Amino acid sequence: MRRRRPAALLAAAFLAAALAPARRAGAATQDADVETLRGAFRACRAMADAAPRLACYDALQARLERPTFQGRLSETTKPFVVSSPIVIRYQSDGPIFVMYLKDEKGAVVQNLHLGGGGEASFPLATPGIYTLDVTGA
Repeated sequence: MRRRRPAALLAAAFLAAALAPARRAGAATQDADVETLRGAFRACRAMADAAPRLACYDALQARLERPTFQGRLSETTKPFVVSSPIVIRYQSDGPIFVMYLKDEKGAVVQNLHLGGGGEASFPLATPGIYTLDVTGA
């Protein structure tokens, strides 16, 4: 008898501007993206106080890292920063998948769901700090 594996959940947000410059048209745009990030790092480095400087570097790290969650059943992701439009892709191989996109105050921005498994996406253009509250069976 084949044992059924628990439903696996996957949600990934891809930062279109900072992480995938190759998708954008032209080398000049890529150069501008890199220069913008260099300027942001210079601004952090110029901060005299250690705590705000570290917070600045942490915010830059959040901009550069692809927020990804993969797991089973229920989980809330760590907060992630959206500074330019992204696409949240999600998929499930379980019968029930519900994911709430929440803002930094915990308010639900969008309810995303799949019934019976599959894959979908949601464009997010509003800058801010978000979490994904994922539930699946």
